[in-house]
Parts: sequence; structure tokens; C-alpha cells
Amino acid sequence: MKYYSTLLFLVFFVTFSAFSQEKVIKYTVANGETVNQIAVKFKVTPYDIYALNPDARSGVKPNTVLLIPTNGTKSAAKSETAAAKSKGNTKEVIHEVQPKETFYSIEKKYGISDEDLKAANPVLEKTGVQIGQKLVIPAKGLAKKSVVNTDKPAKEKAQEKYVYHDVVAKETKFSIAKQYGITIEELEKRNPEIVSSLPIGYRVTIKGKAPKTETSSAAVANVSKPAETKKTETSKKATSYMDYQVKPKETFYSLSRTFHLTQEELTELNPPLSEGVKEGMVLKVPTGYLAPAPIIAQQQPVEKAMEKSIDTSTENTAGIKIVDKVKSETVSANPEVVELTKKRGQNERKKLVLLLPFNLNKMQNDTMSAANRIKNDKFLNMTLDFYSGAMMAIDSAKTLKLPIDVAIYDSQETKINSNVSTLISQNKLQDANAVIGPFYQNNAEATANSLRLYNVPVISPLSKDSANPIDNLYQTIPSNDVVRNSVFDYMRSKNGNIVAVVDKKKESVISYIKQNQKGVVFASLTETGGLDVANLKSLLLPNRMNYVVMETGNTAMVKNTIKALLDAQKSCQVQLVILEPNSTLDTDEISFDNLVKLKLMYPSVTRESDEQGVLIFDKEYRLKNKINPNTYATRGFDVTFDTMMRLVQGKTYQETTDLITTEQVDNKFQFYRKEDGGHANKGVYILYYDSDLTLKVAN
Repeated sequence: MKYYSTLLFLVFFVTFSAFSQEKVIKYTVANGETVNQIAVKFKVTPYDIYALNPDARSGVKPNTVLLIPTNGTKSAAKSETAAAKSKGNTKEVIHEVQPKETFYSIEKKYGISDEDLKAANPVLEKTGVQIGQKLVIPAKGLAKKSVVNTDKPAKEKAQEKYVYHDVVAKETKFSIAKQYGITIEELEKRNPEIVSSLPIGYRVTIKGKAPKTETSSAAVANVSKPAETKKTETSKKATSYMDYQVKPKETFYSLSRTFHLTQEELTELNPPLSEGVKEGMVLKVPTGYLAPAPIIAQQQPVEKAMEKSIDTSTENTAGIKIVDKVKSETVSANPEVVELTKKRGQNERKKLVLLLPFNLNKMQNDTMSAANRIKNDKFLNMTLDFYSGAMMAIDSAKTLKLPIDVAIYDSQETKINSNVSTLISQNKLQDANAVIGPFYQNNAEATANSLRLYNVPVISPLSKDSANPIDNLYQTIPSNDVVRNSVFDYMRSKNGNIVAVVDKKKESVISYIKQNQKGVVFASLTETGGLDVANLKSLLLPNRMNYVVMETGNTAMVKNTIKALLDAQKSCQVQLVILEPNSTLDTDEISFDNLVKLKLMYPSVTRESDEQGVLIFDKEYRLKNKINPNTYATRGFDVTFDTMMRLVQGKTYQETTDLITTEQVDNKFQFYRKEDGGHANKGVYILYYDSDLTLKVAN
């Protein structure tokens, strides 16, 4: 017994001595702090903290007490503080954020860089600038001077090379370290943020020469960039992350499109997603994809865009790269999609007019500030989004040197009137080769009627309403019936057996199918309104593709239909079809995996594409506007660019709509003459979920 007591005493003595030599202190974790931030604060590595606090590897919570090793750090910190104080003008300042202050205004006030401010206040990466927040303002020039290392000779420093590596899916610290011929420990010391995890998209710093591998497309792109640009890119910080709260009805698909991450990458960043997307979840996502600032803040003032002729022949290095070739102009019953191109040698200039409802007169006479109006006025936001996309199209036309002059006028629209008649009285529209707008259907029709004598085509960009028969009016959004018809046409083209499961409450759908889609069989319902599963299965044919059109918001009916179809897949081919978005399918009660197994199919006026041109547009839009393009922005680009390209084909706009079907970023334009007059668009995509969880175009 005495022996064990002595041994226990020795163990305690050794442990106590070790803690004494290492000068451990206790530190209480503040709200929002991470191990990495604490390590930077005490000038230790995350490894040192994990060694004394093993539980911290799984994360730290506010008010957690950590043991922090401070051996040698205090003296270093004291000497650094003393050095800073001894320089008079290099003393740090505490600044309290005032209303309306921004990153830019604070940095300009103190003459510091964005990197220095965020380095001194790591919490800014997560929260941004907030009123009342107290920020540490680093001494001007101190950060830059502190980078100089006098321990190494200048020649040796000049020989050092730093390589940056962006982490991609399925890479590990081991594979990266092996690729660059370094150890995992070296990699983690240079990048303490990756100790606990290796986020996809994170830019790690590598010391040493780049590995000898095949030249990638990214490397090729860098070769052509000036040295100054390379230097700027090299100095960029690693990808930062922010918190994002899942909104109602958001799904893996919508999140993937928003943040340009696959479902696998999202789940890797957020393990709780393995149990499904749930409203209110807080996700870790890359910053930069969602920006709270309105688009107008990044654009030229709207007033300057009004009544301004834009000469698109001006040289401009910005814009979208467009494939400059014509596939074919042969027209058949199902027109081939054609890539429009600038006709060589055509010098006749064209004029395009955009009528956009900024309603500047209302803003000038309103007591509400412009910022508040932008924040609260959904119609204005939609207009600004469309305008931002249109400006991207105009930039592209400049790059291609298209002979087009563009004039943008404020249409000053409400639902019942506009100022178009005034613009016509001023002779601003009669000489146009095409007019895009107004937004409201009745205003577009009034404009088309007024310009019919001048044979000016009026393109209605956003209205879904059925238009009156006006020869020079072009509806760019397919009507609901056209959208529905397209999916039935597709199913019949595949010789499919079409069965409908429709809730009794969906009377309009039942009426539409009975009147317009002959040969479709309805599955029986029970007396209580539920699905008769046995009857549904009896309607499925073993030797044909069975398309089951399901239209119901009833969760129980949705579940029963899906279960019946999964069972039926054992003996026949089955595909689930919906005619319009169904919010019930986005709830946690419906398995997304089951929808994928049934290859859920639906018609859509927009597509989901990862083609090079689409990716280039998304990238260029983000660079220019600091936000992802939404539906209205993309439509602004598509309608404007498609119209401009049609005007330079050596034909009139009207002739191109009769001959050519086109595709832009998200939209297809397949115009046809309506029986009663006017033109409409039947460019619809049939989309379905493939086994790899991605959306594919069926037609």
C-alpha cells in the first residue's frame, strides 16, 4: 500500500512539474471563438491546445475553460507590445462602429487595408461590421512591417517559393502533403485552420516548389495573366466561410445551385445534412455567394443609365465569351437549337430600346430613402435584377463589337399605366428595331398597338398572361398550358402509358387533362378521397414506360403513390411526373432518394446546365455584382442578348423568330405564330432527376 502511495505521489509531482514548466493558464472561451482564433491570440498552435484539452478537437462552446500553454509567449507578446508602443504613431486604436459605417469607410478613415482590419478582428469574417461593435484598429503599416523576417538572409528569402492549393472533393491532408513532398505536420503548421478538418474549397499555403504534374486548365489560364495579376491572386486569403440558415422549402438541389457545391460537398462541410435538409438548420458555406448589399450599390447610378445611348461597338474587355459559329439554320417540325453569330461584313447599325420600370419620379417625390425603398420594394428589386442581367448582355455585345445602339428608358409603370405614350410622342421608340418591355402585360400590349404601324417588334420579357392577338407582340415566357402540353407531348413521343393520380381538389388539372390530353387514364380514388393503390398498379403496363402524373398536395396520397410505384418497379418501368412545382415534395416526410429512384420528371421554362457558357456567365456576374444571378437577372441577360443577336443575323427580328430556335443561359426561345395573331414562346425543358442526384434535360 505504501508503495502505491509513493508511486501516486511521484506521478502527481511529475505532472505538476510539467505544468509548472510549461506555465499553463486557464482561459474562458468567448462567444463565437474557435480553437484556431485562441491559438492565434496566445501565439501557440492548435496542437498545443489539443494536447492539454483533448475534448476541444470536437469543438469548443462559450464559457468552456481551456488550459493554454504560455511558455515563451508572454515575453514575446510583451516585447511586441513594447515595440508597438515605442513607435508613437503605431499604437493600436479601439474604434466603436457607428451607424452607416462600412468596411470601406473604416479602412479609409484609418488608412489600413481590408486584410489588416480582418486579421486584427477575426470575428468580422463571420459577423461583418455591426453598429456598436468595438474593433481593434492595427497600427498603420505595422502589419506590413512585421512581415519582414530578419532571421534569414535576403538571398535565402528570395529563393523561397509559396504555392497555393485549393482543396477539392475527396482530397485528404495526406494526399496533399504527398503531392507537394511535405509532411502532414508541416502542412498543418502552415495552415492551423485545417487541423480539425479540411474544408472543400479551402486554399492551403504550401512552402516549396510546385509539384511536377500535367498542366491543368487553371495553370494554363494563369500563364496568360500578367505578373501583377498573379501576385494579387497569390496573396488572396484562403476561402472563408459563413453561417447560412436554411429557409422554408429549400432542398439539397436549391442549396447546391445557390452555393455551387454538390450534395456530397455540402454534407462534408455540414455532417448533420446526412439526415436531410431541415428548415432552420445553420449551415457552414463559403462566403461571397450571398451578399446582403443590393445590386444597385455595385452598378452605375440608375439615373445615368436612363435615356443614354450605348454604342456597343466600343472595345470592352469585360463580358461573356460567346461561341462564334452557326450550327445550322435548317428548320424542321422540331427546330434545331441554333447558336446565333454576328454576320461578317454587316455594317448596318441597329437600335434596341429597353423600357424598364425604375419609377424614378416616384422615388424622387417619396419621403422614403432610396436604401429603404430598395430594401422593401420587391418590384424595384426585380427591375434592378433584370437590369443587371441586361447590362451583362450589353457588355457581351460590346465585346463582340455588334453594331447595335442601346437606349434605356424609365417606363414609369404601374399595373394600369405607363409613360410609353409620352416616349412615343417624343419619337424615341418609332425608329427602334426592337423594344424590350414594358413588364406588365397590358402596358406591353398598349406599346405593341402603338408601334404596330411602324412594324416595331415589342418583346414582353416577364408576363405569363395570355396576350391579345397583336402581330408585333412577342411573349417570351411560355404560358401554363404550353408548359403542361410539352411534358405530355414528350411522354407520347416515347410511346408512354400515361396514368394520372389527381386529388379531387385539383379540379382545374382534371378539367385540363380531360379536355386536352386524350387517352390519359385516371387512377381511382377511395370513398374518403385517398388513392386506390390496387387500381393504380393494375393500370401499369409491363412492356411500356409508364408515366404516372401525380398532382396532389396531400402528403398521405404522395407517400402512397411513391410506395406503390417503387413496388411496381420490380415488374415494369415507371417514372413519376409532376406538372408544376409541388411544395409537399420538399418536406422532410418525403424521401428525396425515392424521388431519384423514380426519376422525378417535370416541365420547366428554365434549365439547369453546367455547360461552359453558363458557368462563365455565373462567374462573370458574381465578379461584377458580388452576388449570384437570380432568375430575373438571368432572364434579363437571356432576353436582351438573344434579341441583340437576332438583330444582326442579316434578317429582321420577325424573320429570325419564324426560322430559328435559340438557347441562352437558362432560357430557350422557340417562337411560333398563334392562330389568332401575335407570337408566343414554346421553349420548354423537360427535366428529371438522374441517379447521380443531378437534374438532366430529357428532351
